[in-house]
Amino acid sequence: MDTQEYVLMKGNEAIAHAAVRCGCDGYFGYPITPQSEVLETLALLKPWETTGMVVMQAESELAAINMLYGGGGSGKRVMTSSSSPGVALMQEGISYMAACEIPALIVNVQRGGPGLGTIQPGQCDYKQATVGGGNGDYQVIVLAPNSVQEMADFVDEAFRLAFKYRMPAMILSDGVIGQMMERVKLPEMKPRRSEQDIFAECPWATNGINLKKRKNNTLSSLESDPIIMDERNKQMQLKYKRITETETRAEAIMCDDAEYLLVGFGCMSRMAEEAMHILRNEGYKVGLFRPITLWPFPEKELREAAKNTERILVCELNAGQMLRDVEVAVKFNIPCYHYGRMGGVVPDPSEIIDAFHNL
Repeated sequence: MDTQEYVLMKGNEAIAHAAVRCGCDGYFGYPITPQSEVLETLALLKPWETTGMVVMQAESELAAINMLYGGGGSGKRVMTSSSSPGVALMQEGISYMAACEIPALIVNVQRGGPGLGTIQPGQCDYKQATVGGGNGDYQVIVLAPNSVQEMADFVDEAFRLAFKYRMPAMILSDGVIGQMMERVKLPEMKPRRSEQDIFAECPWATNGINLKKRKNNTLSSLESDPIIMDERNKQMQLKYKRITETETRAEAIMCDDAEYLLVGFGCMSRMAEEAMHILRNEGYKVGLFRPITLWPFPEKELREAAKNTERILVCELNAGQMLRDVEVAVKFNIPCYHYGRMGGVVPDPSEIIDAFHNL
């Protein structure tokens, strides 16, 4: 496929194409709506015949995440994709990977919950992703795309960040972005890394000692000595602090003169942007702030965007999971309100406008 031309595809399909083109070594996943097209597209592409990339349907989500533990632990670029209940099952494995500082990519195309919920879109995994859904004090890097183009772009970026900081990274999407079709320019094809490349770039990996040129590596989340475990945790927290200081991303639209601010991520940022333009035409000075990294949350960028703001309306497909992060970012100095739908209901921009008028 010519990457110099735009092509029309679903967000889930873009994830699959980008994975092959970004030198992914292995995909391990299990089908679940609304993200099954990721695995289905990889099966159609048959990258094992062209690049040698492994594509495997695991017997469960638990198996898939532990396959990432092994693949990532050997220095390979490995990934999985699932949706909300499936990612909930992966939390133990994600915690283990965070403890062992193993890089990998997890894609969550969210649906409405709780429980099995619905197959319709949702954003109710925000806290699970940004606070650390498993046990222990850990984080994963979380990128939130709001277009099919960003679904493709964030695959390579998530891998880059995961290996730079040796930790899991997540693309937190939703059923709207995963299922919608837009034009997208796919990344240029690049080769998978050789075993020699991995050995040089990942001295921590469990990929053999290469004729005794280095010590044997062991990756385990278990440590019987609490003093050592305490020190490991302290080093991880220092790493998270560096990431918070250097890796925040956000988009601010028409915020310079904004007296009111809409805040949303993923598909809701698109609904909010349309509402913003309509409210602008009504004479209201409204801006839009879209966090792209949900962890680390772009607090400094939000404070800058909200410097002239009187009120903030946070728009989400949940009960208000991002609201507290927004309030903390502006240090509770600006009144913050929430508008959200749950259970898989996707609102029309007019509903956001009504919520704005009711502030």
